[in-house]
Amino acid sequence: MTTNDSSSRYSRQMLFKPIGPGGQRRLSECAVLIVGMGALGTVLANHMVRSGLGTVRFVDRDYVEASNLQRQMLYDEEDAAASIPKAIAAKQRLSKINSGVKLEAIVADTTAANIDQLIEGMDLVLDGTDNFHTRYLLNDACFKNQIPFVYGGAVASRGMSAIFVPGQTGCLRCLIEPGDSSGETCDMIGVISPVVDIVASYQATEALKHLVGDTAARRNTLITFDAWHNQSYEMKLPSSKSDCPVCCGHRYPALDEIGLDDATSLCGRETIQIRARSGFDLDYWKEKLERVARIQSNPFLLKAELPEGERLVLFPDGRVLVQGTEDPVRAKTLYARYIGL
Repeated sequence: MTTNDSSSRYSRQMLFKPIGPGGQRRLSECAVLIVGMGALGTVLANHMVRSGLGTVRFVDRDYVEASNLQRQMLYDEEDAAASIPKAIAAKQRLSKINSGVKLEAIVADTTAANIDQLIEGMDLVLDGTDNFHTRYLLNDACFKNQIPFVYGGAVASRGMSAIFVPGQTGCLRCLIEPGDSSGETCDMIGVISPVVDIVASYQATEALKHLVGDTAARRNTLITFDAWHNQSYEMKLPSSKSDCPVCCGHRYPALDEIGLDDATSLCGRETIQIRARSGFDLDYWKEKLERVARIQSNPFLLKAELPEGERLVLFPDGRVLVQGTEDPVRAKTLYARYIGL
């Protein structure tokens, strides 16, 4: 895109004095990672791409389903019908919105084994996840690598957001200790889409402040609200706790969990994720499984409806979703029966 084209596209953003032409140039040189391309992630990606960042990298392990369309703004019914991976569907849509931004779409689970590779070269990480296990992983990796982490959460009509900057604020563990979260998810008690937009917009705003260098404007509080019941408040972020393993101990517990989560329950979804292979040749497994199951496939995944009633979803990176059960033993039994150990 030429300078004149950029000036026209981003003219209203550059008229905003805290950004201006200089801030816009800085944005064009920045790279951010969005982990999770569900409700929060799609809004975050939309804002980052439209704002004119240099690179937007996003990673998600799942594919589009009809139940996503109520709140995940980048997807449509065709994506759901074809079971397109969220990262791929998002890239297809975002590339039509701003061809001047480099988009990196990764279909994968974010784990301790790949997080260093995912955040390499990034200026900031945005939380689009729905669970604290992954959030602590992002927190630990960001603080180890001195990268700001923008946290966000939305459930029911409630939302919250904060930005954590290594060396300047405490981390997520200083604010919410493991085990202190409510455990409520949108799969369990629902969520309304306006709340998602509000939370992600708070996150995106803090990201823009940091990326253009307006540190004086950065919010130093956790903001929480209930949009349905008209409630909101802010809590000052705590200083680094003396017993925080990350901030004061320079230990990163979530990064030590490589290989420990080979069977993970996806909360509220009757799904167990199993990671036990280096990769799947989808064409090979389509030919093998269609002898015993009803198959639906695309270049990114393969779904097999099993005679037992459950469903296997295979991904090229070696992951399998066993859908229709919350029992890890049952999931591993089906995995062994149809995939092998």
